[in-house]
Order: sequence, then structure tokens, then C-alpha cells
Amino acid sequence: MATDAINYLDTILVPLSLFITIGYHLYLWHHLKHKPSHTTIGMNMLKRRSWLRELNQGSEKKGTLAVQSLRNALMETILTATITILITLAVAALTNNTLKVSNLFTSAFFGSQTGKTIVLKYGSATIFLVASFLCSSMALGFLIDANFLVNALGEFSINPTHTETIFERGFTLAFVGDRVLCMTFPLLFWMLGPVPVVVSSIALVWGLRERDFAGNLSTTMNKTRALLEGEC
Repeated sequence: MATDAINYLDTILVPLSLFITIGYHLYLWHHLKHKPSHTTIGMNMLKRRSWLRELNQGSEKKGTLAVQSLRNALMETILTATITILITLAVAALTNNTLKVSNLFTSAFFGSQTGKTIVLKYGSATIFLVASFLCSSMALGFLIDANFLVNALGEFSINPTHTETIFERGFTLAFVGDRVLCMTFPLLFWMLGPVPVVVSSIALVWGLRERDFAGNLSTTMNKTRALLEGEC
């Protein structure tokens, strides 16, 4: 009876957790495609395109600003890739001792502790980490190319459309790498059982929604502006 309860928790709660996170990002993609101005990601994308078109004038000050802005994006992407590698190494180190202590977690709260389930836990987390690292690595390549192309706009007749494509691919891959890394954390909590997976997924989606949708930010700004006008 206890074994059936353990298998029931792993079978139901873990797919539910993946459905919550993946479903949220599908919802975000739908809004980004049809209503980009309602998301902070879409607003940043529109601002980047407008900013990149203004760089075609070849101003030296704007070129320096472009280098500094891309440098910040490169540092953020490098940080994501570094965190991914560190977590991967930590997971690899934990794998060596997991089978030895799996008999200590016999409660249904911790889920199934069979050999196949343990391999699935660590394997799924590792796959997500490797995917995040690959996306971040490719993003670095695109952003470095975009850095050269942006600086060459004022002196060489390079197709602006090609530069904009490389530019957006770099930021898109950096965003995907960051989000895949975020989706890895609920899978890491699976080591503690299926219940923490669902709780962490709900917390993750709530935090990402507050960050991704510009409506929350605009509502807060409107309330603040109304309060300031009332005080005046």
C-alpha cells in the first residue's frame, strides 16, 4: 500500500510540475507573439530594435554605448553558463552517494527511491542543465558577432537586417538558457520528493509572472503617479 502511494505521488505530481512550468511559458509565448507590449520581454525587444536602428547613423558615442550594453549582456550570459556548470558538477558529485543513502528516505513524502527513479531524477536535471549551457554558449557567440557588426555599421555597408537578426538571436538564446536553468530547480527539488517539486514550480511561475508581464509594472506606476498627484 505504501509503495502504491509512493508511485502515485511521483507519477502524478512530477508531470503536473512540468505541465505548470511549460504551460506558463507557452502562455508567455502566446502573449509575446500577439501582444508583445504587454510583456516586459516584448517591450525590451521592441526597444532593442529601435535602439539598433538609431545606431545606423554612425555616432561614435552611440557605438561606445552599444559596446557597454552588449558587455553587460555578455556578462549576464556568462554568469548563467557558469552557474549551470557549477550545478552540473554538484549533481554529478551527489550522484555517487545517492544510491548509498537512498534507503534512509523510505517515507512516501520523498517519493520512490528505486534505482531507475534516481537515475531519472538526476538524468532529467542534467539534461536541462546541459541544454541551458548550450543555449548560453550559443548566445555568447551571437552576441560577440553582434558586437562587431554593430561597431561596423558606421564604417561599412553591412545589411542592417542581418545585424538585427544576429542581435535578436543572441538575446533570444540567452533568454532561453536562463529560463531552462530556472526550470531545472524544480527538478532538483525532486531529489527531496515530488511534493517540493510542485511547490517550487508554483513559486517559480508566480515569480516569473511578476517579472514577465508589464501590466503589473504599469499598474504599480499608475498607482504611484496617482498618489503623487493627490499629494500635490
